[in-house]
Amino acid sequence: MSRTDLQTLPERAVELLGGEPDDTTLRRYLHGLAGVDAVGLEQRAAGLGTRSIKTTSKAWALDKIIELIDLTTLEGADTPGKVRSLVAKALNPDASDPTCPRVAAVCVYGDMVPHAVAALGSAHGDPDEGGVSVAAVATAFPSGRASLEIKLADTAEAVAHGADEIDMVIDRGAFLAGRYGLVFDQIARVKQACRREDGTYASLKVILETGELNTYDNVKRASWLSILAGGDFIKTSTGKVSPAATLPVTLLMLEVVRDWHRATGEKVGVKPAGGIRTSKDAIKYLVTVAETVGEEWLQPHLFRYGASSLLNDVLLQRQKLKTGHYSGADYVTID
Repeated sequence: MSRTDLQTLPERAVELLGGEPDDTTLRRYLHGLAGVDAVGLEQRAAGLGTRSIKTTSKAWALDKIIELIDLTTLEGADTPGKVRSLVAKALNPDASDPTCPRVAAVCVYGDMVPHAVAALGSAHGDPDEGGVSVAAVATAFPSGRASLEIKLADTAEAVAHGADEIDMVIDRGAFLAGRYGLVFDQIARVKQACRREDGTYASLKVILETGELNTYDNVKRASWLSILAGGDFIKTSTGKVSPAATLPVTLLMLEVVRDWHRATGEKVGVKPAGGIRTSKDAIKYLVTVAETVGEEWLQPHLFRYGASSLLNDVLLQRQKLKTGHYSGADYVTID
């Protein structure tokens, strides 16, 4: 689900920037953004995190969280068998309850994409229509330390093998050195590499690795830069760097998406990833989304959780609501 026709992106960027997207123009634009009030941001996030949800709303929230999860395995020891197990859980998270919804996507390394596609079979499809997507990390994930040619080949191969979504990493070193034009160009080029043979595009999630960006101002600039260059989603983290997703950072990124929508009418997604392990924490993110950009963002093409362990806690909480008591961890599968 691509945000906009690729051919319009350079024109849109030039129009908004008032010039070509080179270092000078991008620096003027990005450094002209209002600075982030760190204290105010953290206070807003803390306030949203204290909202309580009643039992009936909690049941809805738990199912909604499941529907928005990218169930993830990104380990060097991943095997086709592990990916098949992951897909089985994505399709049927709670074997004891056929009413449990499916997750939005499975997220794997590029070489595991064919195995995920094969395991999904006819269920492979748009999560907004009841299917499960395949997301692939690309562009030398998680470091991003590779030539542009390799990053583009990495992306194109994953798309050719059936990936519906590409989670790319930006070159944090280039961004922190002020080489904004290079980062813009790489995102735009990766977006081009997401093109399928039929002319459609895989959705592009741009990972900022916020734990390495050092300041909220940098997170805000990187978010705007990624959207300007054509990202369909902005994503907090790879999950390989600490800190990963935090509520204040996600709130800030949601505010950028809100401001972009007000300015252009275009909707961009947000994906916090890494460190969200409990349903209690995940509900805080649901509230933050609803209060910042509106409940219309609570659908798979506009909000995702990047998670591996979160699903099990949500399933246990869901069973607790239905039975009145907590099940043991052995009542859910490991993968």
